[in-house]
Amino acid sequence: MSPYVARPLDGIAWITGASSGIGRALALRLAAEGWTVAVTARSADQLAALETEAAGLAGQIRAFPGDVTDAALMANHLAAMERTLGPVALAIANAGVYFPQDGLDGDPAQWKTTFDVNLSGTVNMLLPVISAMKERRRGQIGVVASVAGYRGLPTSAAYGATKAALINMAEALKFDLDRAGIRIQVINPGFVDTPATADNPFPMPHLMTPEDAASAISDGLKDPRAFEISFPKAFVRQLKLLRILPYSWYFKLVARSTGWDKKS
Repeated sequence: MSPYVARPLDGIAWITGASSGIGRALALRLAAEGWTVAVTARSADQLAALETEAAGLAGQIRAFPGDVTDAALMANHLAAMERTLGPVALAIANAGVYFPQDGLDGDPAQWKTTFDVNLSGTVNMLLPVISAMKERRRGQIGVVASVAGYRGLPTSAAYGATKAALINMAEALKFDLDRAGIRIQVINPGFVDTPATADNPFPMPHLMTPEDAASAISDGLKDPRAFEISFPKAFVRQLKLLRILPYSWYFKLVARSTGWDKKS
């Protein structure tokens, strides 16, 4: 049997972290493809503006504001969506934050927030979604991680750790979700021009727009062969090559390419 590919006729899509960046662009993309898209983020005003922007598209966007770190609220949102809009056929766990960390002078509060949002926030969405989908014996889930989860990178100690955990989590969940007819994919973007990357203190090769990232994700979600959706391809190939290098080569190459070898 081919892996399940969700369609607008099957139900609705739910995207967290949808007020800006990749989440916002993907919500508009899916709405243009005919989906009813439930969107969640902390900013009710930005979500309301997104609803308005989607007017006239083939589908629609409906706002369910809230913080993904609130597990009870995420479960309540899912129940409200399914009661008022229909079953969630496609769930994209996208909410995330990025605080660059100096390894010699880290901020404990930022570390905690990074883990609470990126990792626990994803779990808070996924568990109720999986519970609902397993009753229907079908569903599709995308977990937005990052190529930063492949190996350690400068300033990314907190962020990269959560993204590595999400990649591992999606891989581990696949074994059980396959048995229930639920398809899970991991989404690993490279550098995307969003508020989170605006202050990066190093060059960002192959920088993409959120719209191009949303297009790549949409295409990957429709590909029944794909577990990992990663882009841009040239950058991903470079990083996957770095991933297999011995540490003695890896640290030298990354330090040189990012300019870390010149820092005092």
